[in-house]
Amino acid sequence: MSKFDPLRDHLKRQTATELVLSIDEIEQMLGFDLPRASQRASWWDSTRAPEEKMPQREACLDAGYVATRLPDGSGVRFRRIKARRPY
Repeated sequence: MSKFDPLRDHLKRQTATELVLSIDEIEQMLGFDLPRASQRASWWDSTRAPEEKMPQREACLDAGYVATRLPDGSGVRFRRIKARRPY
């Protein structure tokens, strides 16, 4: 169980291939303020240092999305991971 499960569950319910959530929306969903580190793009980036297990990244990946902080820091863009075709 992770404190980021509400974010994961919200993303799992989405049908869009891409969506943006503001930092305020994410904090309301989670029920707590995100740490200052969340203002750095690397904190959200699911493709950077994948060996680092970070709960916010894992929540996004478990829901089938990769996350990227918006350049102005106001929110996070979530893009659906394309399913791999079976060989």
